[in-house]
Amino acid sequence: MKDTSRLILRFLLVTLGALIMAVNLNTFVHAAGLLPGGFTGITLLIQEIFAKYLNIHIPFVVFYWGLNVVPALICFRYVGKRFTLLSLWAIIASGLFTDLLPGLDVTSDVMLCSIFGGIINGVAISFCLLAGATSGGTDFISIYVSEKTGRSIWNHILFFNVLVLATFGLLFGWNRALYSIIFQFVSTQILNTLYKRYQKSTILIISEKTDELVQVIRDVTGHDATLFTGQGCYQGAERKMLYTVVSSDEEDKLLRSIKKTDPAAFINILQTKMLKGNFIMKKQD
Repeated sequence: MKDTSRLILRFLLVTLGALIMAVNLNTFVHAAGLLPGGFTGITLLIQEIFAKYLNIHIPFVVFYWGLNVVPALICFRYVGKRFTLLSLWAIIASGLFTDLLPGLDVTSDVMLCSIFGGIINGVAISFCLLAGATSGGTDFISIYVSEKTGRSIWNHILFFNVLVLATFGLLFGWNRALYSIIFQFVSTQILNTLYKRYQKSTILIISEKTDELVQVIRDVTGHDATLFTGQGCYQGAERKMLYTVVSSDEEDKLLRSIKKTDPAAFINILQTKMLKGNFIMKKQD
C-alpha cells in the first residue's frame, strides 16, 4: 500500500513537471523565440527548419517522441524499468500538453523570458528528477552516464546545448541564440541547486552513541562509516568520531535521524569536491 501511494505521488509529480514544462514552452520560450536545451530544443529547431525552408508545419510530438526512443530503450535496460516508464509518461504528457495547451500572455521582454523561462524550466525538470524520472532527451543520457560514473554531468549537457544553439544562431540569427544560452544556463544552475543526487557530502560526527549512529547511517543511506578515536583538547577526554560520505540529497534526512538518536551529537558537513573509490549509490527502480 505504501509503495502504491508513493508510485501515485511520483506519477502526479511527473505530470505536474510535464505540465509546467509545456506551459513554459508555450509562454516564455515561444514569446521570445528562444531555443531550450536538449531534445526539446532540437525538436523546435527541426520544426523551424521545416517551416521556414520547406513550408511544412509538423506537430511537436512527432519529432520529440521519435528522438527519445533510443535513449529510453537504453535506460530501460541499464538504469531502471519504473524509472523509464515514468520518464516516458513525462515525454508523452509534455508533448501532448505542448500541442494542446495555449500559452499565457505574461511578457514579451526577451531577457525576462530568458531568465524566468530558464528558472521555470529547471524547476519543471527537477520535479521529474525528484520523482525518480526524467523529462526525456539529454536527461536520459545524463542520468545514464551519472549512474555509471556517480558524477553529475549537467554542465557537460550545457556544452552540448551550446553547440545546438550555435547551429540555431547560424540559421536564424545570433540574438535569439545568445538569449537561449542565458535561458539554458539559468535552467542548468537551478537543476544543480535543486537536484543533488550526484553531489557528495562528507559528514563528521562526534558522539558517545557511535554504535547506534552507524546503524542510523546504514538504514537511511545504505552506506557505512569509519570510526576514529581521539582525545578532546578541552577536557582531555576520549572522543569518538564517525566519518561517512553520502549523496547530498540524503543530508537533511540523515541529519534529522542523527539528532533524534543523539541530540548532543556534534556534526560537521563538508561538500565533497572529488571522490575516488567504491561509492555505491542506490539504483533507480
